[in-house]
Amino acid sequence: MQRSTRMQRELNILTKEPPPRISCWMVDDQIDKLQAEILGSDETPYKGGSFRLEIQIPERYPFYPPKVRFVTKIYHPNIDGNGRICLDTLQMPPKGAWKPALNISTVLTSIQLLMAEPNPDDPLLAEISEEFKYNKPQFIQKAKEWTQKYAMGHKIMAGKKGKDSVSGAHKENDESSDSDDDSSDEENAENNPPAHPTQGTKRRAVEQPVPLPSESKVLKQSNV
Repeated sequence: MQRSTRMQRELNILTKEPPPRISCWMVDDQIDKLQAEILGSDETPYKGGSFRLEIQIPERYPFYPPKVRFVTKIYHPNIDGNGRICLDTLQMPPKGAWKPALNISTVLTSIQLLMAEPNPDDPLLAEISEEFKYNKPQFIQKAKEWTQKYAMGHKIMAGKKGKDSVSGAHKENDESSDSDDDSSDEENAENNPPAHPTQGTKRRAVEQPVPLPSESKVLKQSNV
């Protein structure tokens, strides 16, 4: 009951006063299963990208941290090919810094900050970390390419209205893309960084683009 009450309160705040460039909502009205979207900041190689995340709320939340992973692929030293995130606020002490006073909003804001300011000294992917340290122009170029390839064209943050329909659309995309997951992984194998060897969570379907209403209007006008 405590978890349900707290999550309702958190989701109400996230709906009414979301952090800048961040959105979060329930999946199928399940209080323990959320999705979120973070828009890439202008000063980063993720500019213009829309990055979707999955959030699992544990039974003992807020005494245990939520489990968060990227669904949208992202080229980043602290985020591996399966979307796992190396962030202290997502781990219990003494290794981590999770506290019951934290919440989903602060977690998403911390992830947004990590996107803008990677921590190469605590990486999940050593190769990308080395590139970030010693060949930053190449890192930036690759991060931009991944953003263009995987995170463009499906921005879904459209304000408070339409969250239910957006969530349903993503559910359909997940179901339709499950059957194509293996082939997509093979095609993108050269671009995928290796998963962290100490963790074995299987990645779900690759992000599928959801067309914006504004895009359809532009197409319609161009055909007149």
